[in-house]
Order: sequence, then structure tokens, then C-alpha cells
Amino acid sequence: MALRLKQPSVLPGFGLAMGYSLLYLSLIVLIPLSALFVKTATMTWPRFWSVVTNEANVAAYRLTFITAIIGASINAIFGFIVAWSLVRYEFWGRKILDAIVDLPFALPTAVSGIALTTLYAPTGWIGAYLEKWNVSSLRQSLDAWWLPVFEKVQSLPAGGWLSWPLPSDLTIKAAYTPLGVTIAMTFIGLPFVVRTLQPVVEDLDQGIEEAAASLGANRFQTFRRIIFPRIFPSLLTGFALALARALGEYGSVVFIAGNMPMKTEIASLKIIQRLDEFDYAGATAIAVVMLVASFVLLLLINCLQWFSSRRFREGA
Repeated sequence: MALRLKQPSVLPGFGLAMGYSLLYLSLIVLIPLSALFVKTATMTWPRFWSVVTNEANVAAYRLTFITAIIGASINAIFGFIVAWSLVRYEFWGRKILDAIVDLPFALPTAVSGIALTTLYAPTGWIGAYLEKWNVSSLRQSLDAWWLPVFEKVQSLPAGGWLSWPLPSDLTIKAAYTPLGVTIAMTFIGLPFVVRTLQPVVEDLDQGIEEAAASLGANRFQTFRRIIFPRIFPSLLTGFALALARALGEYGSVVFIAGNMPMKTEIASLKIIQRLDEFDYAGATAIAVVMLVASFVLLLLINCLQWFSSRRFREGA
């Protein structure tokens, strides 16, 4: 039997390519990450525990993870809508909108942070408008709109439809609040979801959707049974990328957050504060907590992605 020769490759052999890959990965990722653990190991366990469980640091962890998850979730929903619109519809300005999606990639993070703060500050274009929407005006608007309807059925409760136990002067504030942090993290994460989903949406066979419609499926059934299972793994990938970017973001968030202790401080800011105090071990300790927590979270997302991909292949 004649020996079958391997197909020639334009790239170097496996050994050389793997060696270069491991060297590059070590220099860029593994060695710097290992240095975090090595520097943190110089601390005693009581000192490490007191730093990572500090009340201000715990508040920063909580704010960072909650706002990052909310921002990535918003991007998963609206990023799919943007990707679908850019692929499936022809309209004036589509190429311009497609280019604008990459704007958070091109802008320096400090510039985007200043721009968001300018817009959402109490004196900004959007922030000043939001401050007008206090609870009192919202109650009046909804009561005026719903009052004729509820009077007809005689079911409007005394005191108006919105008789919530809230202060009447409660206003909507974006800048210098957790809402502002969420806005910044949503801004910087949108391109990851859109660019991840666009190729998948382009590869969807519209003939399958037409066949489903011809068999009596409505639009929701077509989306749930045909479109969503195919885009879900990529949607999870985009969600994970947006989440990872948001967890480590600093420049876009630090301006709009206001950096109020125990309220709007993010984990990246706590690391910078430790570095400014020349407490390098304390900075790496906070970084290690964020690294481990992020790794566990991303591992769970990847496991969910693998399970959904396997289930889709078995169903197909």
C-alpha cells in the first residue's frame, strides 16, 4: 500500500507553529497573569483577606459585576437588533450606521468617558432632560392619560393611578450614579455583540424561514425554533466578550461614575488607588479577585455555549 503524503501547508510545521504560539501567549498573557499571583503571594493570608474583603472593595466588586452584566445583557438584546437590521434590510445610511458601530473601538476610552459625562451630566443635553422626569411629573402625566379610561370602568384608586410610596421630587439621574456606570459599560460593549452576530445572521438561510412560514409557523415560532437556536451560541460569545470588556473598563467609566466611595467606585478604580499609594501587593490582590471571578463567570458562559451548540447539532 502506497504511503499517503500529507498535504503541504503554507504555514510552518506543527512543532514550530506551536512553539511560536506558546511563546507569544506566554509573553502576552500567561507571564503577566502569573505575576499577579506571584506578587499577591508576598502578602500574608490575614493581610490578603483584609484587603479583598474590605467594605469599599466589596462594594466596588458588586457594582462592577452587576453593571457589567446588565450592560452586556442590554447589548445582547439590542446588538442582535442592530446586527439583524444591518444584514437583512436595505436603507439609506446603512453603511454609515455600520461604521458608527465600531466607534467605541476607535475612540480613546477617556474621550468616550468625557463625552458620556457631558451628555448625561445634570447640565448636559440628555441629563438635563432626564432631570425633568421626576416622579411627580410622571404621576401627573400617567394619571392624565389613564384617568378617562379608569373613570369609565370606575376602578381608579383614590389618589391617582400611581400612588406609590415614593418622594414626589425623586428625579432620574444618570451621571455620577450606577445608571451612568451601566450606560458607559453598554456603550463600550455594543460592537462586540454586533460584530459577532453579523456573520451568523448573514449565513442564515432565508429559505428555511420561508419554508417554516409556508407550513403555518408564525413569526414568533420561526424565530424561536429556527433563528434563535442558530444564533444563540454566537450571541453568548458576543455577550461574553462585552462582559469581559466591561469588567476591565476604566477610562470610559471613571468620569461618568463620579467615584463616590461605597456608591460609584468600580474595581479598576480601587486598583488604581492602591497603585497611587504604592501598595502594589494590595492592587494585585484586588486584581486576582477580579481575575478569578471573571474566569469563573466566563467559564460558565462557555459551558452554556458548548451545551447549546451540542444540543443544536443533536437536534439537527
